[in-house]
Amino acid sequence: MAGETTLSLLIRDMSPILNPGSYVFCTLESAAQLQGCEPLGSFREREGLTAILERGEADRLGLAYDYHAAWITLEVHSSLSAVGLTAAFAAALAQAGISCNVVAGYFHDHLFVASKDAERALSTLRALAANAQAE
Repeated sequence: MAGETTLSLLIRDMSPILNPGSYVFCTLESAAQLQGCEPLGSFREREGLTAILERGEADRLGLAYDYHAAWITLEVHSSLSAVGLTAAFAAALAQAGISCNVVAGYFHDHLFVASKDAERALSTLRALAANAQAE
């Protein structure tokens, strides 16, 4: 099932939601350090494995981290081949002074922002969507 590719519809219908919990990015030498814990997401880099975990799981495993994030999901089913959505929300968040780390899933885009910026990020994204509806 292919997702939406029309930028104006993607922005208008992004419907950002704030997921419960606190999330952290950990770097590991090996997935074995996860001790069977399934990360929310991961990516293998030359330097090691980056794992996105619920903060409590990282604490339980004794893993180091230095970034506390809130997780926002854009509910619109965006196509992996869509052009411009990331640029649009990244620009809006940057203008508001909010750092954003993006993970694209098959169905949705997932944004990780500093926990302290969660509500402001949500407001910024909702305003972006509302402005797109008005156009």
